[in-house]
Amino acid sequence: MLRIHFTPGDVARTRVAPGADPVWELVLSLQLFQARRPARDPLLAGWHREVAAGLRRNPRADSVRLLLALNPPQGYFPDFLTPFESRAGLLPALDAIRSTPAANLRRDLTLLAADNRLPASVSGVARGDSAALHSLTDSMESYRELAIAPYWTRIESAVEADRGQRGRAMLADGADGLLASLRPAMRWDGQVLEVRHYPVSRDLYLDGRGLLLVPAFFCTRTPVTLVDPDLPPVLVYPVDRLGGLDQPPEPGRHHALAALLGRTRARVLEVVDSGSSTSEIAQRLGISPAAASQHTAVLRNAGLLASRRDGNTMLHTLTPLGRGMLD
Repeated sequence: MLRIHFTPGDVARTRVAPGADPVWELVLSLQLFQARRPARDPLLAGWHREVAAGLRRNPRADSVRLLLALNPPQGYFPDFLTPFESRAGLLPALDAIRSTPAANLRRDLTLLAADNRLPASVSGVARGDSAALHSLTDSMESYRELAIAPYWTRIESAVEADRGQRGRAMLADGADGLLASLRPAMRWDGQVLEVRHYPVSRDLYLDGRGLLLVPAFFCTRTPVTLVDPDLPPVLVYPVDRLGGLDQPPEPGRHHALAALLGRTRARVLEVVDSGSSTSEIAQRLGISPAAASQHTAVLRNAGLLASRRDGNTMLHTLTPLGRGMLD
């Protein structure tokens, strides 16, 4: 069992990630892909077949082999693969991975090697070799294009549905209600959040840092946290997959809107439906903040979005015309 110990300040600083996390979804999907269950799971069987076929066609076999080896189907995987910067999107996370101190790389990979056989190519990553780290993040981007990007809308929808549930609990009963809403997989007693079925017995003390809750489509039944207690505390937990990845695409407004505005700008309108910042748009769509800013500027100039600045953050909402277009 994992026991997460909160101070009153930690309860106040607990929050939910702003959307589906592209790097956590990537890493967890690699683990799930290598497990036996997805091939038999009717919600993921088609996804598993498509990814397997795509990986067989990948000409960069060595980099794929390394990526799979770093994310075994069960047990420990390196903390450096899921940096805290991933909450801001894929590109900041990949930059953070490439900037990981060599001491942290060696520590994480030594832990991984204790229970797993690693390919020789891991040595360059362990040394902090720039070319090896760039090759690793390139393979992560290639894998994401194959295994995550085509399904991102469904992944995001499942995560957003869970965020809505957590938001309603927060509005009704505050942070205590948010933490209590995580049952039955977790139990909140007002000071300690107990994560049942955790593979080891462990105590994590937040010490005033708060906790970032990350709802994840590819998380299995057991929530996940980082091994290093000095890293910003994160708890990744599973969401209802809402029918999985094998359903045909839904017809309707998104496809018609994409034909009119382009797919990315149509998705920006959908993301802004409930109000979003530029960084949240970038994170949820897997694009750079600069690209998100450009798309919102075009939509704002067309009268579909209204934007206002709050400190260093630009917040966007739909105008009546934008909502009519979306509807």
